[in-house]
Amino acid sequence: MSVADELVTILDPRVPEVKLIRPRLFKDARGYFVESYSRRALALAGVTVEFVQDNHSRSEASGTVRGLHFQAPPFAQAKLVRCSAGRIFDVAVDIRRGSPTYGRHVTAELSAANGWQLLIPIGFAHGLATLEPGTEVQYKVSADYSPAHDAGIIWNDPALGIPWPVKSDASLLSDKDRKLPAFAGFATPFDYRTPT
Repeated sequence: MSVADELVTILDPRVPEVKLIRPRLFKDARGYFVESYSRRALALAGVTVEFVQDNHSRSEASGTVRGLHFQAPPFAQAKLVRCSAGRIFDVAVDIRRGSPTYGRHVTAELSAANGWQLLIPIGFAHGLATLEPGTEVQYKVSADYSPAHDAGIIWNDPALGIPWPVKSDASLLSDKDRKLPAFAGFATPFDYRTPT
């Protein structure tokens, strides 16, 4: 198995576009070292997304929920998400009209300890729940932020069947996220194109 094969894993073969990235941690008595991003290594593994911006969020309380967010075209964003302090339950939902996996989700637990990352392609909504206080998330995006194209769907819609590890009445959300539409009434701006 090559280093590129070890780096990228498909979590759900039914949704191969969402990938788990597992950078190698080099540990010794001092702690560890990791290349948290290597364009060359990812390209060797078939990931060629060009990222243009880095974002960093901190959530003070466990049970904070962010999402499910996306940006509509022409500012649609792929994301490469990692947790640099604490732990998160990370989610990607396929929102591409006509996709054989439309509405299906992929989840992963990312933490500072495991160093894993989730690659979320364009056409997927993204959300997370913090599992520890003082959790920090850093993520790369492939397009600049555009408030006019910022959108989402409600995180806890039962139609999505996401097994969130936090209860709806105990979660911390922004006012914006509380008002996001349900999945059933949602008009997606993304169309699925069969890979050629």
